[in-house]
Amino acid sequence: MLVLLEIIMIVLTLYWWVAIIMIVMSWLLNFNVINYSNQFVATIWRIVDGLTKPVLDPIRRFVPSFGGIDISPIILFIGIYALQRVIQIYLMPYAF
Repeated sequence: MLVLLEIIMIVLTLYWWVAIIMIVMSWLLNFNVINYSNQFVATIWRIVDGLTKPVLDPIRRFVPSFGGIDISPIILFIGIYALQRVIQIYLMPYAF
């Protein structure tokens, strides 16, 4: 059971980093630092967007946009952190 909880914690941490990569790439794409004409950038963006879009879209439906600023990744980070803390505090001590 403990191994399964550790794997879940690792997956949540990896998803945290994927969301950070998505945020940074969206900024770089919007400010034309990088663009879609580069095949590597386009491939990475498709992968990152495909991984984060299914989780961020439901959040975006419930959270209003604040003057064009998307705060759904912040809510995602809070959710990941809360889930990790629940696992660490309430589940890991009782796993054997």
